[in-house]
Amino acid sequence: MIRDVNLSGLDLNLLPQLGALLRRCNVTRAAEEVGLSQPAMSRALARLRAEFDDALLARGRDGLVLTPRAAELLPRVEAALADLKALFREPQFDAATAERTIRIAAADTQTVLLVPALMARLAEAAPGVSLRVESYGPDLLQRMDKGVVDLAFALATTPLPPGTVSESIAEDRLALVMRRNHPAADRDWTLADYARYDHVGVAIIGDGSSELDAILAASGLRRRIALVTPHFTAAVAAVAATDLVTTISATFAERLAEPFGLVLKSPPLPDARLPMTLVWSHLRDRDPVLKWFRGLVGRVAAGVYPGPTSSGR
Repeated sequence: MIRDVNLSGLDLNLLPQLGALLRRCNVTRAAEEVGLSQPAMSRALARLRAEFDDALLARGRDGLVLTPRAAELLPRVEAALADLKALFREPQFDAATAERTIRIAAADTQTVLLVPALMARLAEAAPGVSLRVESYGPDLLQRMDKGVVDLAFALATTPLPPGTVSESIAEDRLALVMRRNHPAADRDWTLADYARYDHVGVAIIGDGSSELDAILAASGLRRRIALVTPHFTAAVAAVAATDLVTTISATFAERLAEPFGLVLKSPPLPDARLPMTLVWSHLRDRDPVLKWFRGLVGRVAAGVYPGPTSSGR
């Protein structure tokens, strides 16, 4: 009958000592290997003999030798020790051989500005890593906790709930965008001008309002948002064909200014900075693939956005 082993009753601290004894066939040298005194190793050998009901090390002509049972145990003990070390070792990531699909929530600004360069870098450094761009939504955080979404782009000003981690990747700036022949395209704007012309709002999550509306309200002003869209490209297309205006990423607007015939202006705001972050669930904070990919995103973003970058959480 095979005896069932109760792991909770075993002293697993004996496993490294067993390995050293079986390799060295010498109590003194085995003690030195694991950092024990010779008497302590002798006591460990006695306990191991009782546990296995076998002498393990027997007297031979030239010293201690392995018993048949010990010789059979040696490769299994070595394998068990290697598995235990691997269990507690941080997983290693080899970009060249990795196979993984990374899912990241992104707006069309990041899809246009960052994804092409990211795909070029992946093709060169990690050809087995694929990228899937996911939509935002009110359930984004739940999807991140479940691992359905790995990462998300966000503004540094976005409040983050407990359980999320963020890292700064770049700093963009806001631009007031209108068509070239817009009635107010030839002059600098004041806050009052925001109340004179209809706007396009971009609502990834929400109603299209922003901190700009709070700034206007503090000055007793209010803008009319005539169009709300979840896509920045659609906002630019609407602005290009009407007298509507929008306030969006300057880097994105610059990319589309020529084909859409746009004029970009500095908005009359106290702070036009647009700091960008990556967000993820703390459950995947130490995922080696995502850690490597976050670094790649930061390097790509540094070459795309004009502002300073700084890492922090």
